[in-house]
Order: sequence, then C-alpha cells, then structure tokens
Amino acid sequence: MSTRWGMTVPLGGIPLSEHATVFRALADAGFTDLWTSEVAGSDAFTPLTLAAAWNPSFRLGTAIAPVFTRGPGLLAMTAAALAEAAPGRFQLGIGASSPVVVGDWNGVEFTEPFQRSRDMLRFLRAALAGELVDDEFDTFAVRRFRLERPPATPPQILLAALRPGMLRLAAAEADGVILNWLSAADVPAALAEVKRDFEVAARIFVCPTEDAEQARRVGRRTIAAYLTVPAYAEFHRWLGRGDALNPLWQAWSSGDRKGALAAIPDEVVDDLIVHGSPEQCRAKVQAYVDAGVTVPAMALLPTPTLTSGDVPAILDLLTALGR
Repeated sequence: MSTRWGMTVPLGGIPLSEHATVFRALADAGFTDLWTSEVAGSDAFTPLTLAAAWNPSFRLGTAIAPVFTRGPGLLAMTAAALAEAAPGRFQLGIGASSPVVVGDWNGVEFTEPFQRSRDMLRFLRAALAGELVDDEFDTFAVRRFRLERPPATPPQILLAALRPGMLRLAAAEADGVILNWLSAADVPAALAEVKRDFEVAARIFVCPTEDAEQARRVGRRTIAAYLTVPAYAEFHRWLGRGDALNPLWQAWSSGDRKGALAAIPDEVVDDLIVHGSPEQCRAKVQAYVDAGVTVPAMALLPTPTLTSGDVPAILDLLTALGR
C-alpha cells in the first residue's frame, strides 16, 4: 500500500464550513493528503487553508492552480501564505488549465500554454525562495518583485503534464509531475517521458458504487466534459485511444451531445473511472501506485450516498475508502 493516500476536497454535498468533520474522518481513515482543483467550485487555496488550521497532520496540494488566472506576484503570495500556514506540508501544483476555464470563465487569453507554464514555474521557483525577481520572461515581465513574507520552507512545485513536451519540462525543472485523466495502465507511458525519480501525483476519478451502469452514466458525462477539450483529446490520441474516442469527438463537434455520450465505450469508462465497492476502488487506486504514482489523489464522482446529504453515511464511505 502507498505511504501516501490522498483525497480531493471539498466534498460535494457538505458545506465547506462543516469540513472539519470531513477532515477528521479522512485522517482517522488513514488519508495522508488533501488535494484541491480549481475549475468552477471552490478555489484551490481556501479549503487547504482551513485544513491547515483544523487538522495540521495532512500534506496539502493544489492540482492545479492555473498559471493564467492569477498574476505571477499574486500566485506567489498566495502560495507563500499557505506554505507559511502549513510549513513543510504544502506542495504547489500548477498547470495550464483549459481555454474554457481561462478564457470563457476568467476573461484571460489562453495562448502559449507551454511557455506560460514554463515561465511561471521559473518565476515561482525564484520568488518563493525569497529572491528579487526582475526579469523579462517570454509570456510576461516582472519588475523588482520580492515577497515580503517568503516561506521558511518553500513549497515543492509540481507541474501538471499530459504529453511529452510538458512531461519533459516537469522532469527538467519541477519537483514533481501531476497526471490526470489516465488509467493505471497508461502511467508507464507517461513516466517513460519523465525518466526521473521524483514526485508523481495523479488525480484518479472514483465513483464508489457497485451499480456499474450508474457509475458509467456518471463517468460518461465526466469524460465528455473533459476529453472533448483539445489538449485532453490529443493526450488520448497519444495514449492510443483515438479509434475508441473518434465517435465521441465527431458527435460532439456536430452538436450531438446525446450521441456523444452514447459513443463512449464501456471499456473506456472502465479504464478511466474507478468504480465498484470501496474495497474494489482501493485496489484499483493501488494499481496506479504499483505503476509508479507516488501520490494517488481520489476525486469522488457523485453517487446516491455522496449526494444524499446524509453526513454520517458519507463519512462511513470515506472510512471505507481509507487504508
């Protein structure tokens, strides 16, 4: 069993103000890490700040904080504050995000994602070390910026990566890589591009129910929302799923949303979405660890229990998913 066992927070159906109970249950269940995403729910930092205050045992990580939606200085200040609140326990995961999140929802031009990610990684490395940054990067310029409160322990910086270019950048300049939307069997292909022994975090979508059809319905909706994004589509072509997913992409591009969902094969859903009993889910997550992931981070998809509002039942399910 992995020595790290992560959960994505906050959980749906439980107010953030009531997550102290969730954090206690996760700690009691053997979870070691709390990770956040930043799409259209909570921001990546607030839940981790609460966790740092309410339960100081956890390792904390963002997966991811987008490199476009905050200016360089603001992202450095936000990361430094959390690193100060959770010294030695915070890992800053950054990534390009997507045109929808960056452009459609935040009004920022999504251009040169590789270069922006590389530039932000280099800026953050220097800024979080307390250095004065006065530099002209390819995608932005910073004039005489120095953190007033640099963290005593700068956080490790992890880079979200899909295809070879970003994977190699992570290996060359980051402290680790964050993988997303791949099966356990896909992990070796991604890590073959890294060729480095360092932190490998992976967001793993988990639908803990033994109703396979219900899990596949939820899984298809989630897959369609993500794998129609060009970067993820190219990623899965690279992984060899082009033939299996071409009907999805063709139906989606023609505006046939129902047809797109129906075109996703069960085999693809079962590859990319962990589902089954809690025991089966734990075993499938462990398969990612066996393939080279050092930090598995479950991201729970809706089930009747998780959407019930029945907090004791939800906490029981978290316990069952623990180690």
